[in-house]
Amino acid sequence: MAEEASTGNAVEKKKGLIQEFKEFAFRGNVLDLAVAVVIGAAFNAIVQSFVNDLIMPLVGAIFSTKGLEGLAVTINGSNVTYGMFIAAVVNFFLVAIAVFILIKAINKLRAAQKKEEEEKAKEAEAQEAEEKEAVRKEVELLTEIRDLLKSGR
Repeated sequence: MAEEASTGNAVEKKKGLIQEFKEFAFRGNVLDLAVAVVIGAAFNAIVQSFVNDLIMPLVGAIFSTKGLEGLAVTINGSNVTYGMFIAAVVNFFLVAIAVFILIKAINKLRAAQKKEEEEKAKEAEAQEAEEKEAVRKEVELLTEIRDLLKSGR
């Protein structure tokens, strides 16, 4: 009997753990993060192509090599390919600039959207105030009419 109870608890814990994982995995933030990782990988491929196929051949033409990857020096029999490091740094800066521009554009759009929402809220408040004032004037007028009817004029 005790074994059945402990087995039941273990099954319930497993179901609870699975349910908890499902809630975690399908929460909006995790899905957004997964989408961001996939888009980031695709973006990285674009930047890699830009650097390797456009920038590096131009830099290589300046330095009279095949590309930055061709820049190397031999020290005591060891080949030091400093061009690969320079290529990675250039790649990093291009990605950083692209992300900066993207974030700046998103922030600008959000600010414009927030300003638009605030303007709509102000317009709604102004319209509500006008409606209240109209109702107040109407009530005041109806009250005057009632009073005049009561007085017999």
